Amino acid sequence: MRVNVVTLFPELFSVFTETSFVKKAITTGKLTVHLEPLRSHGLGNHRSVDDTPYGGGAGMVLRVDCIAQAIEAAEAGAAAIVCASTGNTSASAAAYGAAAGMEVIVILPMGQIALGDFVLAGGELPAMAIIECCVRLLPGVLGNEASATLESFSEDNDGLLEYPQYTRPASFRGMDIPEILKSGDHARIAEWRRGRALERTRARRPDLLRAPRG
Repeated sequence: MRVNVVTLFPELFSVFTETSFVKKAITTGKLTVHLEPLRSHGLGNHRSVDDTPYGGGAGMVLRVDCIAQAIEAAEAGAAAIVCASTGNTSASAAAYGAAAGMEVIVILPMGQIALGDFVLAGGELPAMAIIECCVRLLPGVLGNEASATLESFSEDNDGLLEYPQYTRPASFRGMDIPEILKSGDHARIAEWRRGRALERTRARRPDLLRAPRG
């Protein structure tokens, strides 16, 4: 997978690309990250990439001509452009599509994928979230590939939220893990987990129960 990131702040990605399984994906050749500085496509002595909004109002707006030049410099045959910020598309859904065969992604500090109902100064953090979401689905990146099969939003989990997970100690400050998880009965455990996934989804994200399964 090749990811091209058009950004005003390429330095923000230095630690991200040197950490955890993102670094592993890069060092094993499964991921290539190209950072295209938007400022290098700016105008004038100050390499300006924004201007005042038509109609008045506070703040500044990125210039489309600068963005277009940056995209053209970065895309190199891009399979898709994924924009991280204002929108209503699921980042998880985009990740599954990307990991399934998208060769190049161009991520801008604006656009069509929303991570939640909050406002950020730019798209760098959403871009990192989308990259990580995609990369962890690439074969051989996670220590155990089964880790990604039944987690939240996955197809194998019917798009539901993941069931609760427990590990040692079996008892902590008066709280015990469910006895069924110590039973060794895998069929009953699977049934219990399915029930908890539905319960959790119904309580926290009922919209997922209405979403079409594809």
